[in-house]
Amino acid sequence: MPPPPAPLANRLAGSTSPYLLLHAENPVAWQPWDEAALARARREETPIFLSIGYSACHWCHVMARESFEDAETAAFLNARFVAIKVDREERPDLDALYMTAVQAMTGRGGWPMSVFLTPDLKPFYGGTYWPDEPRHGMPAFRQALKAVAGAYADRRDEVERTADRVTQAIRRSAQRTDGGEAALDAGPLAAAAARLGRQFDAERGGFDGAPKFPPATTVRLLLARYRRTGDADALHMAGTTLDAMARGGIRDQLGGGFHRYAVDADWLVPHFEKMLYDNALLAVAYAEAHEVTGEAAYGRVARDTLDWMRREMADPGGGFHCALSAETEGEEGAFYVWTPHEIREALGDEDEADLVCRYFGVTEEGNFEGGRSVLHVPVPPEAFAEREGMTPEALDERIDAARTALLAIRAEREPPHKDDKVLADWNALAVAAFAVAGRVLDEPAYRAAAQGAGDFLLGPLWDEADGLLHAHRAGTSHTPAFLDDYAYLASALLDLYDLTSDPARLRQARRVADAMGDRFADPDGGGFYETPAGREDLIARLKRGHDQARPSGNAVAAQALLRLADLTGEGTYRDAAVAALKAFHSTMTDVPEAAAGLLLALEAYLGD
Repeated sequence: MPPPPAPLANRLAGSTSPYLLLHAENPVAWQPWDEAALARARREETPIFLSIGYSACHWCHVMARESFEDAETAAFLNARFVAIKVDREERPDLDALYMTAVQAMTGRGGWPMSVFLTPDLKPFYGGTYWPDEPRHGMPAFRQALKAVAGAYADRRDEVERTADRVTQAIRRSAQRTDGGEAALDAGPLAAAAARLGRQFDAERGGFDGAPKFPPATTVRLLLARYRRTGDADALHMAGTTLDAMARGGIRDQLGGGFHRYAVDADWLVPHFEKMLYDNALLAVAYAEAHEVTGEAAYGRVARDTLDWMRREMADPGGGFHCALSAETEGEEGAFYVWTPHEIREALGDEDEADLVCRYFGVTEEGNFEGGRSVLHVPVPPEAFAEREGMTPEALDERIDAARTALLAIRAEREPPHKDDKVLADWNALAVAAFAVAGRVLDEPAYRAAAQGAGDFLLGPLWDEADGLLHAHRAGTSHTPAFLDDYAYLASALLDLYDLTSDPARLRQARRVADAMGDRFADPDGGGFYETPAGREDLIARLKRGHDQARPSGNAVAAQALLRLADLTGEGTYRDAAVAALKAFHSTMTDVPEAAAGLLLALEAYLGD
């Protein structure tokens, strides 16, 4: 008899992902998603426990502390499963596939994502965060592990039937498009405006209730509609939302930039992580609002956001890092919140501290845990200045001085963990943000940042043989790029061309768009797959048009192709864009609130 295989050891120490490295010392024998781990599961007919998360995710860290650092839990997991840990930002394809499965099985999704796979990678059970003890109607993680291990051992046929059903459902949904026969007219745009009007929160901005995510692409769609049609309601919805976010706790009122989302309907208490892509998208929305309305306040928000990106997220090579965590030393938001006592100590002047507390809504009771307050601006600055009997200019001067003092104190606190990898798609959004703002605000520093990040993407992240690569850290670039990487980069290079009129940028955009077509286009159904053909570690090849936190790759591809058609006169680019829009026509008509990116492309098509 051959000897039994050696127990698996934790192999994450060799990863470049900051998220995976955070788990390199866990007693769980984590494996990266690679052929060695997948082959082991196949060879031993062992189920896979797949955990997908990201470094800025608060509940990912909670589950790690409660379960993945627990020796007893780890021992059971190691004995009965091949445990694989994935950074969703490095492998968005795996995240999208298995999130689709978890949502189909449970009706909800989120991170950390916890999904159980057969050795041939088919999902049969899943969820998100499981606590270490049963609570809030959820079983303990150890209970879930034992139940799944028992089912796999004793009811294998049932497990495999479930896995086959879920996988077939994913494959059917991945291929569901319209077939390219729909007419492209303004109907979906009018329907979307009406639907957004019904969902609009007229009192607080944004759409529907809590939680509230920053709807940057939807705001841009409303601004584009106003430009094309003069629809005053569209401009009102966009402006009200931008104003509310700018004054809310979702915005870092001291350091600039925006947190991930607000847990309430008032934009007050955020989930405190800061993501590069959110801030890049919002900077464009505020810059375009400044361009459309001439309102200086929107330009200031764009500047504050981009200055934060340059100050805190810049990589020495020219790109930008991914994210700042939500927590410090295990406590969410501790870096950002204040008490009146802390503000008085920082400013040293009781009257000035009282003014600053009134301005930023800091009270003895607090609006956050432990009597602390998230800084926000409950009264518009102009109205506050009038109420306090001072000019807006005098108020700005005093608040700016207070910001400087408070930032100096905040800098002494333990900072949130930074994920310092560089991603092609997120960095392309940053290039676009700096290019658009550089043009609209006529700011040389933003022009330079856009140029530098664009060169970085076409330098260390471009391989002559393999094309664009998705991720870079510590001098190493890896992972063949996805649709979003190519589509966002093509669009960003066109923004650079608009900024500089440099024909080299147009040539680069064409090169990237042509490579995108070669790797991802669906010649039969129109549009683009999210992954290239031939990936043996994927159970399905997704093709989607709806937006997630960022506009869909198909939407941005269509936008870029339409711009290329206008600039080059080549009809093949327009044909590909039209085919993509027709492929996702029902997405635009049935769920317009999830298709702002596609509708922006349709706005551009009709405006030509």
